[in-house]
Amino acid sequence: MKIENFRYDLLPLKDKLFRLALRITLHRQEAEDIVQDTLLKVWSKRHELAHVESLEAYCLTVCRNLALDRIALKDNQAERLEAHENGVCHTPDVAPTADERMEHDERMKWVARLFSQLPEKQRSVMQLRDIEGLTVAQTAAVMHISEADVKTTLCRARQTIREQFKKIENYGL
Repeated sequence: MKIENFRYDLLPLKDKLFRLALRITLHRQEAEDIVQDTLLKVWSKRHELAHVESLEAYCLTVCRNLALDRIALKDNQAERLEAHENGVCHTPDVAPTADERMEHDERMKWVARLFSQLPEKQRSVMQLRDIEGLTVAQTAAVMHISEADVKTTLCRARQTIREQFKKIENYGL
């Protein structure tokens, strides 16, 4: 791999890598460090990348492994995601009222809290599949699990968030 290929093939992946690392570590600075370490590791193995089928899946796998290693070493505490989320959704045709925006923001904060409380495996699968838009096969390759396990994990994660959110909506805190 040459420097030009690195710029055009790997640097566009840095945002996806960051989001994955952030979902795993729940710390912005840790995620930034992990992305940098991922890019350095991939660059150092650039001569072996000709045999890699999907550069994106390879990079996401390296990033995930580095993030999990860092968690194991430092025993990170869970940080709430609302500090990293804007949570405001503007539609082009109809501007929401202040009450609607506040209600939407509050719902997004609750979803982010519920998401951050999921086990790491469920968070990672949801991040890769629902947020990054990877296919089930790509997610399975990154996570080193079967496609059936990806589907099951994703279903359980969605169900957990849905049930917890319904409890909050119906009964309050």
